[in-house]
Amino acid sequence: MLARHRQSLILQAVRSDGSARVSDLTQQLGVSDMTIRRDLEVLAKDGLVEKVHGGAVLPGSHNAHEPSLEDRLVLERPEKTSIARAAASLVRPGTAIAIAAGSTTFSLAQCLLDVPGLTIVTNSLRVANLYTGNRGPDGTSVLVTGGMRATSDALVGPVADLTIRSLHFDTLFIGCTGIDAEVGLTTPNLAEAETNRSLIKVARRVVVLADHTKWGVVSLASFATLDEVNVLVTDSLLSADAQAILTTQVGEVLV
Repeated sequence: MLARHRQSLILQAVRSDGSARVSDLTQQLGVSDMTIRRDLEVLAKDGLVEKVHGGAVLPGSHNAHEPSLEDRLVLERPEKTSIARAAASLVRPGTAIAIAAGSTTFSLAQCLLDVPGLTIVTNSLRVANLYTGNRGPDGTSVLVTGGMRATSDALVGPVADLTIRSLHFDTLFIGCTGIDAEVGLTTPNLAEAETNRSLIKVARRVVVLADHTKWGVVSLASFATLDEVNVLVTDSLLSADAQAILTTQVGEVLV
């Protein structure tokens, strides 16, 4: 199938349903997910669709597109697991870290269950629940920020922000809905964006966990520029062009 014909079919699918998932398109068209993602990039450059995490939507509709955490936990699971393991290698016993709410950061929290002596600040009840009872190692303490629960399962808002601003921690591990060379890191939730800014402001080191599908996606609210990122942990499916751009803007790219 010619690329233009395939892109026409993708566009028809997006226009018919208002959105399309990469996983569905790969099955329907019998090609790899990387081929579909390249097609979506072409359509996005032409202004015909807007890329979102896991697929594409009609132009102007991405701001309201926020999959639930349960949905995001099953997307790109192998990549997220690899990213989480690489990020876990940056954590030293006895340090104070923050883990922001998100699917990839939750995978990171699972990788840290055996690391002793951590002080963990989090705005994720799911992360905090990992360490209830006797599951956490000796000397580990968890501080939950409080706040209002957003649709993304993050605790956000003035209470969370006030708590965060009174703290200091060695490393922040945070995800995003989209990452773009011009607008930086974005999320569809305004309150979550503000809480993310508070986390970044008090962190000595900012580590962003973002799989390849986040590249080129722009959501409603920006919360950080790329030069605020000390380390970006991603997977090897991120294009060489994207890696080259990121290398010039962030402190370190860990693939």
